[in-house]
Amino acid sequence: MIASPKSTPRQLEPDGPGREAIDVLYRFVAAIELAPTVGIHSIDRNGVVRFWNRRCTEMFGISVNEALGKPLVSLASHHSETEFASVLESVWETGEPQARDWEVGLRDGSTRWMYSTHFPVHHNGEPQQLFCMEVDITERKAHEAGLPDSPGFQELFALAGDAMVLLRNNVVVDANPAALQLFHCSSKQQLVGRTLPDFAPPLLAAGERPGQAAQSLADVEGRYEWQYKLPDGSGFWGEVQLTPLMLDHASMAYATIRDITVRKASERTLMMAAQVFENCRDAIVVLDRNYTVIAVNQAFSQLMGYGPDDVVGRQAPSLRSGVHDQDFYDEIWEYVERHDHWEGEIWTRRRDGQEFPCWVALTAIRSSNPELADYMAILCDITDRKRVEEQNRHLAEHDFLTDLPNRVLLLDRLRQALAAARRQHTRVAVMFIDLDRFKAINDGFGHQAGDHVLKETAARLMRCVRGVDTVSRQGGDEFVVVLADIGGVDQAAHVAQTIMHSIIQPINVAGQQMSVSVSIGISIYPADGADIDTLMQHADVAMYHAKHDGRNAFRFFSPEMNAHVVQRVQMENNLRRALAGKEFIIEYQPEISVESGKVVGLEALLRWRHPERGLLGPDEFLPVAEASGLIVPIGEWVLQQACARARRWRDAGHAVSVAVNLSSTQFFHNNLLACVDRVLARTGLEARYLDLEITEDVIMSADEATIGAVHALGQRGVQLTIDDFGSGCSNLSFLRQVPLSKLKIDRTLVGEILRDPGDAGIIPAVIAVARGLKLRVIAEGVETEEQLHFLRRHGCDEYQGFYAGRASADPDLTRPHR
Repeated sequence: MIASPKSTPRQLEPDGPGREAIDVLYRFVAAIELAPTVGIHSIDRNGVVRFWNRRCTEMFGISVNEALGKPLVSLASHHSETEFASVLESVWETGEPQARDWEVGLRDGSTRWMYSTHFPVHHNGEPQQLFCMEVDITERKAHEAGLPDSPGFQELFALAGDAMVLLRNNVVVDANPAALQLFHCSSKQQLVGRTLPDFAPPLLAAGERPGQAAQSLADVEGRYEWQYKLPDGSGFWGEVQLTPLMLDHASMAYATIRDITVRKASERTLMMAAQVFENCRDAIVVLDRNYTVIAVNQAFSQLMGYGPDDVVGRQAPSLRSGVHDQDFYDEIWEYVERHDHWEGEIWTRRRDGQEFPCWVALTAIRSSNPELADYMAILCDITDRKRVEEQNRHLAEHDFLTDLPNRVLLLDRLRQALAAARRQHTRVAVMFIDLDRFKAINDGFGHQAGDHVLKETAARLMRCVRGVDTVSRQGGDEFVVVLADIGGVDQAAHVAQTIMHSIIQPINVAGQQMSVSVSIGISIYPADGADIDTLMQHADVAMYHAKHDGRNAFRFFSPEMNAHVVQRVQMENNLRRALAGKEFIIEYQPEISVESGKVVGLEALLRWRHPERGLLGPDEFLPVAEASGLIVPIGEWVLQQACARARRWRDAGHAVSVAVNLSSTQFFHNNLLACVDRVLARTGLEARYLDLEITEDVIMSADEATIGAVHALGQRGVQLTIDDFGSGCSNLSFLRQVPLSKLKIDRTLVGEILRDPGDAGIIPAVIAVARGLKLRVIAEGVETEEQLHFLRRHGCDEYQGFYAGRASADPDLTRPHR
């Protein structure tokens, strides 16, 4: 009837509220089924038996299978059939429980006295079944019937084990020792002269006042249940049998009182159990040891489509889906027999054939022997929960923007691909893909445009691969493609070329056409690595080289690449140590006025005093600092040191400016303006003595936000020099929009002054451009007197180079220059 998937044959829910709820239901169902002294059965509105516990089998001599589905009147006859039917109808109509004695004829012809309590079980506010709790009181009835006629009544009265009191007009006139003990009285005087209702609480359980109830019971033969509260604060439930008696020619009555507190608690538990069973939102089915259905609740009928008439008293219907095989059904039953409980997730089938996921808790119900008596199964439809779990799992394993697998799912897919490749001796390719200059799209067009490009890139990548391959977004503008089961490296190269061709096609973003390219690094299993980490690392290395070699390309991994990357990583770590250990120094190269020969400025040049390699120039380490992003903190340190030194020169009477080179990373960093403000504030240097140098190609690629920062610097008085001017193509109209101070003629043009007079003719043109833009001109790399004469003749303002003096940590600002 139930089963577990192969992967979870013993899938147990951890301790918690769910398990506690199952335990509660188990106790209730076991209380009904295994009640040792109380027979419990139920009937529906047509009088058909729907439940029949073990005690009923013993009391009535009728098995569960014989009783279920049969009319109750066919199993036992009540000597007052009309009155019995009237009582049942009253309980159905009023919903109020009723209890009384009944003389019952059994099927074997014998007669038994039963104390029967009938109560309804409601579902959605409507009575669904009548439960009856039966207690066999035959022996007690026989004893009570013979007592008044016994000649030695007084002696029997005194020696009776049950509490007994004599009543005249409802007032106690005598009490036996058992009554004194029951009512916690030390002498008869504490009982004589009082009425039994005097020991009742202000309100009885039914809501009546004791006086009203006593009046209704006065001089009326019968059996009643009475709640007593004693003077010491304790109390008990009593069953009172009131019997008329002629004693010494006087009309009296005697009451036999038995403590039924335990029985009342049991009845309450059983009534609650019946209500819980019927109204539980989870489906419950109770089976005997032969898998015959003893009872099902409403939730089971609603969930599985089987009504009580369809299953009660019959073998459990097959609820199996096609997901699980017979071995695992058997394994679960065996597990329950050994451990009493199993719960887990299975697929099951409704009556109409619909399959759905279900959480099942199967529990063995054992008698006190402890013999296996029955089974209880609780079933819960977890379709919605599984749907939510699937949605959450999808969110956890996929990129929120592109819906591609994220790193978590990628690693799982790659693990599976490698396992298959090991078994089948095939190859797997791992591609690291990075969009070229994607930051410019975000900065120039906004993140919404960038997101559109990423989603379109993801879609194009998916179209370039097979269904067995995996495309994943790692974050930012990085993607990874896993090509499973490839024939060779040529197939990977073909896919890489296909991707490059697809991605570079223009993308329409808000009516604008933009193109992006990609750099791709490829590693191959098993040649480039046998594990995930190695393959991913080597693909990343190859991608770095593709980008370093000019972008819009793909590269396969090679050991030489890895050696270069290892060296680069070591250099990066050493740079971090150098910054923390103050291994950097700054040398200053004078900038000389062509006209006066005086020092008007100094360019700050960074050096690294390496502990092993000695003094290193910027060309040996700045490319790594630029690529790693360390150029930003290093650049701020240079700016801080240079401005502090310029302030000391200024305080010493030297009105010189200090020039600091900005890398492209620093220039485009969104913290540039704040960094300059912070350094100027710390050092106290006036902004007009700071000259920031940037190359022409970098400033030409500036976005709107960066140009805004440049204007803000100009408004503060900071000078801005275009470095290496004349080495590339110039956009003069763009340069007019930027608040520049100087143009620096590239050293290659200065070097051609004597070697190639034709190329040297470019210098006068550059100076003329500067004049047109109202900018000063400085030439770098001046090494001879002839070069200086040429620059002076054509109106150059300033120069620097070996002719004026080498860079020094402590330059001489007073020495005149020719």
